[in-house]
Order: sequence, then C-alpha cells, then structure tokens
Amino acid sequence: MNIVVCVKAVPDPKEAGNIRIDPQTKTLRRANVPMVLNPLDKNALEAALQIKAAHITVLSMGPPAAGSIVKECLALGADKGVLLSDAAFGGADAFVTAHTLAMGVRKNGDADVVLCGMASSDGATEWVGPEMATILDMPVATMVREIISHDDTAWEVKAALENGYRRMKVRLPAVLTVTRDLNTPRTLSFSGIIKARKKKITQWGLDDIGVSAEMVGLKGSPTIVTEMRAIEKTRTVTFMEGTREEKAEQLVQKLVEVGVL
Repeated sequence: MNIVVCVKAVPDPKEAGNIRIDPQTKTLRRANVPMVLNPLDKNALEAALQIKAAHITVLSMGPPAAGSIVKECLALGADKGVLLSDAAFGGADAFVTAHTLAMGVRKNGDADVVLCGMASSDGATEWVGPEMATILDMPVATMVREIISHDDTAWEVKAALENGYRRMKVRLPAVLTVTRDLNTPRTLSFSGIIKARKKKITQWGLDDIGVSAEMVGLKGSPTIVTEMRAIEKTRTVTFMEGTREEKAEQLVQKLVEVGVL
C-alpha cells in the first residue's frame, strides 16, 4: 500500500512572539522563528507507520529549511521524503497550498491513501485536506479519530462530530484528515536518526510539478488579505484574597464599578 503523508513545518509555538507581519504582502515573516513539525501531522504519520507493509512518502511544501522537518519524519520511519520548495510557492493560501500539494501527490505516483492532520497550528483552516481531495478527485473523510479496519480497497473509520462520531467506510484511493485522538505519536529514536542519514530528500520546484507560476504562491491565491495586525494585550489580572464570602463581595463590587451590575 502506498501512503502519502502531507506534513507542514510550522513556527515553534514557544517562539510565536517573534513572528512579524510583512506590511506589503500581509503575510507572516517566519524566517527568524524555529520551525517544528505540525503536531497533528505527527498523528497522521503515526497512523501510516502503524499500517504493516505500507510504503510511506512524506510530502511537504516550504522553504529549504523545511527539509529538516521531512528528515525528522524519515527518522521516525517514513520511506521517502519529498519537499516542494520554490520561491514561487511563497505566500500561498489554503487553496493554492492544497493545489500544489495535490500536484506533488500526482507526480509522486499512485497513492492509495493521503493522510494529513486536520489543521495546522499556524493556519487552522481545516481546508487543505478536503481541497486536495477535490483536486485529486478522491473521497475524503475529515476529523478521523479511529481507524477500525483497512484493506487494499477501503478503510473503515470513525470521524469526530460535535456530539459523537460518524462511522464511515471510505473507498480507496482516498484522503483522510486526522485528529489528535487517533493515536499517540512515537518519539525519535537514536537508531531512527542514524538510519535517516542514509535517506535522501527529493526536492521539486515549479517546473517539476508542471504548474504555472500564475497558479501558485501569492500570485495564484484567491484569498485577499486586506489587513493583518498584531493585537496589543491590554487585559490585567487581579487575584482576590479572603474567604469565599469576601471574594464574592469583592467580585460584585468590581462588576458594579465597571458597569456590569
């Protein structure tokens, strides 16, 4: 079984305060912020690694520095790593990202299953997976929280809903987006890191995937960002002391002062 896992290098949450906004393109400047593997994509990779006799290709789109994230996935057990990297890809919105990744999936060859996290920690649109499925003309199951059974023709899964789940049987080839409830991702091992040194990352640019420059990156993105700005924190926190009754009295007094009561 050929499985493609789409992963994304995202800014390290610990360094989120160092992300800046480009005033011209209205996009985030991430060059000086360390990148890490998107947490939900770890769950997608773990799901693939648990399928016996599967050939796993990790596919990512990003700057050359994102190659370290692909290398991490190889160290975790993936068989092949592909990085879509080209200056023309910069500034892509969710739709163009999905289109570019879909073209990478096609170039890589027949995929039985395409797995990805349901969202990225820096975008959280949840659109990329379903849009890839539409472009690739594949069925899609979103928010998969459990894989019940799988074979070469179909996977049976439980997909999360607000107050329950859907039990679905998805015919292959298909795209699945996963939640953190699906599994517990494994951690890097020393032996995995050593093995990954022998695995090379394939890098494809614009010409390799056969897409026009007008269809990728900022140029091809239909989303228009009119404004983006940092929010200034103006809230303060007050800790109340005393007995429960005294705290309640203080709270009521504060609410009266601000006009809530």
